[in-house]
Amino acid sequence: MGSQKKWPVRLIPQDREELVRVTTTGVRRASVIMRARVLLALDTSVGEVDSKEVIAARLDVSGETLRLVAKRFAETGGDVHATIARKKRDLPPVPSPVTGEGEARLMAMACSQPPQGYARWSLRLMEKHVALAEDMPDLDHSTIGRVLKERNCALT
Repeated sequence: MGSQKKWPVRLIPQDREELVRVTTTGVRRASVIMRARVLLALDTSVGEVDSKEVIAARLDVSGETLRLVAKRFAETGGDVHATIARKKRDLPPVPSPVTGEGEARLMAMACSQPPQGYARWSLRLMEKHVALAEDMPDLDHSTIGRVLKERNCALT
């Protein structure tokens, strides 16, 4: 019952109706429905709330899930939509080494004739030629393959 004292969940009637609608109608992610059910179960505006163990057993979730949902509800300032939705990542964890210009040059290289003595471009051969170019960052063959795959370019 610690999370219920530390991060109490008080829903206004409109939010409660919205959460009931989320759990009963439409097609949504299971995680969204689960968080909505947790918020409804932890809501203190309708009266006394069961213990954490009873709620966890009834909803088939862990006590940690109850704590995290209650904490996120408090952190979002009582916004139920922000609580039940997935967190959006601000930035990718590592910026891509391939810029638009580099991507265009890779595509042009893949579409050009292979060097003398080779029947076609391979990812490792492209990796060697990219490393020889001074104005392009060194790219791994897997990165080159990923860029070409994103643009539906096949090395044939």
